[in-house]
Amino acid sequence: MMTHAATYKAPNADFVLIKGGTFTMGSPESEDWRSNDETQHSVTVASFYMAKFEVTQKEWREITGKNPSNFSGDNLPVESVTWLEAVEFCNALSKRDGRTPAYTVFDGGRTVSWNRGANGYRLPTEAEWEYAARAGSNTPFYSKKVPGADDVNFYGHYPYQIEQNYFNDEVLETRPGVYRGTTIAVGSFKPNPNGLYDIYGNVGEWCFDYYGNYEKAAQTNPTGAESGSRRVYRGGGWNDFGKNLRSAYRAALQQTSAAYNVGLRLVLNADDSVQGTVTTKEAAAKNAKSAGNEKTLIIFYSWSGNTRGVAKEIQRQTGFDTVEIELEHPYSTNYNTVLNEAQRDQHKQARPALKTKIDSKKWAEYDRIIIGYPNWWASIPMPIATLLESYDFSGKTILPFCSHGGGRFGQSITAISKLAPNAKISDGLSVHYSGGSSLSKDVAKWLKKCGVN
Repeated sequence: MMTHAATYKAPNADFVLIKGGTFTMGSPESEDWRSNDETQHSVTVASFYMAKFEVTQKEWREITGKNPSNFSGDNLPVESVTWLEAVEFCNALSKRDGRTPAYTVFDGGRTVSWNRGANGYRLPTEAEWEYAARAGSNTPFYSKKVPGADDVNFYGHYPYQIEQNYFNDEVLETRPGVYRGTTIAVGSFKPNPNGLYDIYGNVGEWCFDYYGNYEKAAQTNPTGAESGSRRVYRGGGWNDFGKNLRSAYRAALQQTSAAYNVGLRLVLNADDSVQGTVTTKEAAAKNAKSAGNEKTLIIFYSWSGNTRGVAKEIQRQTGFDTVEIELEHPYSTNYNTVLNEAQRDQHKQARPALKTKIDSKKWAEYDRIIIGYPNWWASIPMPIATLLESYDFSGKTILPFCSHGGGRFGQSITAISKLAPNAKISDGLSVHYSGGSSLSKDVAKWLKKCGVN
C-alpha cells in the first residue's frame, strides 16, 4: 500500500509504527451495549506512528508551563485539557522539535485547518484510533477475554456486561475488581498487540474529528465532518464502566470543554502518502440568545431524593423556576428492582413517557436549563433522554448536575451532548450522594464558576 511514498522516522522509541490497512469500523448489531452511532463500515487508513503512552503531566508542563490536571503526578496522564488546548500543545511540541506544525487555528478556535502533509505532532483521527486499538480484532475489545481491573484502569467494580448480571456476577468471564478512583502512571499494564499502553481506560483520548454519523460507504483516511459542535474522544477513562471501553464506543464533548478523565495521545505521519488540507468549522449555535439577562429553569429527575435535595439547594440560592420530572409509569421504589429496571431501559435505549409537561411557549422563554439527575449505570437515566428529545434545546445553555456513588458524571455528559447537539453545555456539578455539609458551598462555587447570579 502506497509503497511509493517517502518514509518518515519516529522521533524516539516511544512511538510505534501502525501499518496501514483496511478494517471494519464500528460494531455489529449483535454487540452487547453498542450504541446506534456505531454503524459498521469499511475504512482504509495509511500507515502512521502512534505514541505508546498517553501524554504525561510532566510532558505537558515542559511545553506549556502549566498543569491543569485534577490528579497530580509527573508520570500520570495529563487530563482536564480541552480539545483546543490539545491542538495547541501538538503545535508547540512540533515547533520545539523542529517539525512543521500540523494545525492552524483561526477565529479564536472556531476554525481549525489541518495540513495533512505536515510532519508535526497531531491527534489521531477517529478511524486511526479505532484501527490502532483493535489491532486486527473484530470483537468488543482487542483481547477476546473481557479486560478487568488487573488489565485496565477503569471503574473495576463494573466490568463489561455487569449491568444485566449485577446480582449474579459469577456467570461473568471477568469478575468485578478494584476501583482506584484516580488515574495511574502511564504504562502500568501490558500493551495491546500494537504496543500501545492504556488504549483503554486511564483517560479518554481526544481525536481530530467532529462527532457525527458515519458514512455508510467505504472510506479512505476519513477525517470526520467539516463542521460540528462536539469533538470525539475515545478509549474510556478511570471512572468509566467496562461497556464504555469497547473499541467502537464513541464519546464526545465541546472542543472548549475539559474533563478530569480526558487527555490525549500523539500521532505522527509515517510517510507523505496523505496530502492536502482539512478545514473544520465549529457550527454556530442555533437561535442563540445574548448573555446578561438569561432566564433559567431548573428541571430534574430524582429517585432516592439525593438529586431533589441538590435541586432544592440550587433553587434556594437562585430563586429559579423549578420542575421535577415525574413518569407516567414510575420506577419501582425497591432499590434492587430499580437497578434492574434502570439497566433494562438503558440497554434498549428506552424513552419512558413523562407525566410532566411544559408548555412550548413557556419553554421557549428559558435561555438556560439546569438539568439534574442521578448517575445511573455511568450515564443519564432514560427519563432525561426523553426530556432531551422532547424539547428544543437549540441555542440554550445546559448546566448539568448529578448525584453519584463514586463515578462522578460517568459518560452522562457525552450522552447529553449527543442528544442536544445544538445546545451549549456548561461546567457541571457532581455531588457524592446527598452532598453532605459542603453542599451549600459547592453549589455556590459552581454557580459562580458558571456565571450564574
